[in-house]
Amino acid sequence: MANYLYYGDNLEVLRRYIKDDSVDLCYIDPPFNSKRNYNQIYNNIGSEDKAQAQAFIDTWEWDNRAMHGFEEISTNYNGLFTEQAVYLITGLENVLGKGSLLAYLVSMTLRITEIHRVLKPTGSFYLHCDPTASHYLKLVLDAVFCSQGGNFLNEIIWCYRGAGYPKKDFGRRHDLIFRYSKGKEFTFNLDSVREEYAETTKKRFSHYIGNKRGKKDFGQQSLNPLGKQPDDWWEIQPIAPSARERLGYPTQKPEALLERIIKASSNEGDIVLDAYCGCGTTVAVCEKFNRKWIGIDITYQSISLILKRLEDSFGKGVLETIKRHGIPKDMESAIELANKADDRTRKEFEKWAVLTYTNNRALINHKKGADQGVDGVVLFQGDQQTPEKMIFQVKSGKVKSGDIRDLIGTMTLQNASLAIFITLQEPTKEMLTTAKSAGFYRSQYITDSCDKIQIVTVKDIVEKRQRLNIRLSYEVLKSAEKQKLVNFKQGEFDL
Repeated sequence: MANYLYYGDNLEVLRRYIKDDSVDLCYIDPPFNSKRNYNQIYNNIGSEDKAQAQAFIDTWEWDNRAMHGFEEISTNYNGLFTEQAVYLITGLENVLGKGSLLAYLVSMTLRITEIHRVLKPTGSFYLHCDPTASHYLKLVLDAVFCSQGGNFLNEIIWCYRGAGYPKKDFGRRHDLIFRYSKGKEFTFNLDSVREEYAETTKKRFSHYIGNKRGKKDFGQQSLNPLGKQPDDWWEIQPIAPSARERLGYPTQKPEALLERIIKASSNEGDIVLDAYCGCGTTVAVCEKFNRKWIGIDITYQSISLILKRLEDSFGKGVLETIKRHGIPKDMESAIELANKADDRTRKEFEKWAVLTYTNNRALINHKKGADQGVDGVVLFQGDQQTPEKMIFQVKSGKVKSGDIRDLIGTMTLQNASLAIFITLQEPTKEMLTTAKSAGFYRSQYITDSCDKIQIVTVKDIVEKRQRLNIRLSYEVLKSAEKQKLVNFKQGEFDL
């Protein structure tokens, strides 16, 4: 089986593409509804762009999407929902009212119901959240899992250190991870996740720890040569700002956290699902430990980052093992993306076009309505000592020569040396002539002089695979640390 990367709404993907009883392990790290702005990639987002606010800032609104989801649950659409889930959500309407929190819980109930469906009878589910809504989420999980023969197994506390403390509060230094099983039987590889004993324990019981023939009980613990059994609180440090693992993604989780979950609750060759895969920590760990994986994310920024992370970590060959859905691969699918009516994804076409053409090296401008005609930027090495700027503008509708004249003015305002105009429609002759009138750019780092304004069609990108070929001054997305796959078989390491 290949690995699958889906670009789109995870509810739609789960319902359309993921089969019943097909997944061994699911981990999700959804938005927390804590009204905190984690957005560092997509900064400066306000009310003018609710699309990205919905996707990247964990605040929720009681909008048409929430009302539709509530109606599905309250009427038990197609018999999808348990009686307990229906009563819970309809009852919470009386307690919470139709607002942000209920919208969040409706969204999560829809998706948790689908995750339960796709899990194998022996499958496990880990939901990562913070204390803001964890008590409500546990009610949802109980209503979906426990009412259908599943078990609540653990409330795992992920403890970590951090900088700074609030003046009138205790320092917040933990997240919660709920662990459930779909049935009575489930995978749990204890020996794969044992922890090293403390030095004091090693000294006191060194003769037992070193004795591989057996164990020695003391108190409520049991000494094992492979290490101690982990507790339900995990002290795993977040990724340091200078760590090679850090990719610049605002909610990135450390690989060590996912390693423990994946090793404990899956085996080699098992299928692991992450329905909010973000920067791809789950899929990267699955690659490292020989698990098959399914990743879903609604933003192309995440999809592009995952592909780059996997290529940086495991080489270009890994991309050949991935089946990609929802990512435009021809004109028909590009046009479909450009014409999406969903307000959450109205900028996705622009992001896809810029990131694809630049091989995921551009910085995206996400400020809809105030982008000043700039959809993306790269800095490249020119003759000046300081980096020079190239700007991108993407159009999916009708285009005309006036668009190029406007772009010339934008170049002046932005102090840009080069501009790329990406268009879904074919450019007119007047547009090509106007672009030529902007003049040529020459540099010692470019073999031939080039037009200051270049027009690239989406057809060039998807059919001719035309890509930006210029020496950049920096990479927006930090390369993931190179990984070495280590297969341990019969006492031998195959590097």
